[in-house]
Amino acid sequence: MLTTLILFIVILGVLVFVHEFGHFYTAKKLGVKSDEFGFGFPPRMFGWKKINGKRKFFWGNGEVESEDTIYSLNWIPIGGFVKIKGEDGEDKSDKDSFASQKIWKRTAILSAGVTMNVVLCMILLMFAFGLGAPQVIDGTNQASKVTDEKIQILSILNETPASEAGLVMGDVIVSLNDKTFSEVQAVIDYLGDYEGQNVTVNISRLGEAKTFEIAPVILEQTGTAGFGIGLAKTGIVSYPWYQAIWLGIKGTFLMFIQIIVAFYTVIKNAIIHQPIGVDVAGPVGIAVLTGQVARMGIVYLLQFTALLSLNLAIINFLPIPALDGGRVLFLIIEKIRGKAANEKVEQVVHTAGFMLLMVLIVVVTGKDIWNYKDSIFDLWQRIIS
Repeated sequence: MLTTLILFIVILGVLVFVHEFGHFYTAKKLGVKSDEFGFGFPPRMFGWKKINGKRKFFWGNGEVESEDTIYSLNWIPIGGFVKIKGEDGEDKSDKDSFASQKIWKRTAILSAGVTMNVVLCMILLMFAFGLGAPQVIDGTNQASKVTDEKIQILSILNETPASEAGLVMGDVIVSLNDKTFSEVQAVIDYLGDYEGQNVTVNISRLGEAKTFEIAPVILEQTGTAGFGIGLAKTGIVSYPWYQAIWLGIKGTFLMFIQIIVAFYTVIKNAIIHQPIGVDVAGPVGIAVLTGQVARMGIVYLLQFTALLSLNLAIINFLPIPALDGGRVLFLIIEKIRGKAANEKVEQVVHTAGFMLLMVLIVVVTGKDIWNYKDSIFDLWQRIIS
């Protein structure tokens, strides 16, 4: 569990650092000064400043004068930050201030963090497809190599032997009555001969072996005996680098559409007071998921990190005060009105939005702690023992 926590911090750090680097790089290219760009969060451990045209090393926290950006290493090793000159509306008379820039430049700087998270998602998926990504084997795969073929559960019907026994999506069918299978149809045919009889089902779930005793029944959907599961033959498929690049871009686009649809469903159901239909995980839940995915292998971890990066990009660009999307929304309003919004009003709105986000995080984190209290207690016991 401690390894899981460290891995989660590393992944979160990479996602945040890449996001902040996007803001920093774009601001620098557009002529806007960044007072400081740091790895990790303050207090500052040490840094480099520019005096009389030369870079100088210095220790410690506190205000430091520099002719250019201060590059720093900070004590809290999670991600990074960038302090852009004039980002809160000050120094409007200075040409290198964010506040003095045209709307399109400010929009580009605010959007750059999100863009970098999308790019990171593409790159991670490219590596995943190159190393070998899990997918359905349907005979059409134009890949250089297919390994680790298996029969996997992709769906489970409600109120069926499978759902009542506790099978879940993603379970791998290892054997039935100690008999192994290499094709989906062979599994279906085998179960069709065992109506009403217990079948010993050996499965693998996230690398952990489990055994169930399940009796097939005649299913209304198929008219034949079965557990009520949808099966597919899956495997690890690796692609040549030129195909991996295209698949990484394509995969990012498809994931983007799926996430948008999921957000729309959650928001719509919340408004009309319907069940949300999906579980919402906070930092604790994501940390636990990170550990589970890591046990499945590096490729799964790359895909999971890519998904987190794309989620971070989409959430951050929602038109919510305090987020990048909320700040861009104020720039759009400024463009339409022909003048900027009142600074005090905008600051109050962003502060209120930030407080609401913090409340939401606390609520979701509390839910995660309750759901994963056994894992958290185990971690605490390891730390103090």
